[in-house]
Amino acid sequence: MKKLKHTPRDLNKLAAFIVDQTTNESQETEAQATKNPAAVALGRLGGLKGGKARAESLTTKRRKEIAEKAAKARWKKD
Repeated sequence: MKKLKHTPRDLNKLAAFIVDQTTNESQETEAQATKNPAAVALGRLGGLKGGKARAESLTTKRRKEIAEKAAKARWKKD
C-alpha cells in the first residue's frame, strides 16, 4: 500500500477517507465532473474583475484603514 501524504484530522473525514480508499471511490472526482463549464467560466470572469473594481470604488481613507488593519494582522504576535 502507498504511503499517504495527507490524511484528514477530523475523525469523520478520516473514516470517510478510509472507506473511499478501501472501496477505490473518490468524491473529489465525482464533484469535479458535475461542474458546468459555462458557470465556471462566468465565475472566473467575476473573480478577475472583483478586486480591481473594489479598489476603484474605495476611498483613499478606507483603503488606508484596510491596509493598516492588514498590517496589524500580519505583524501581530501570537
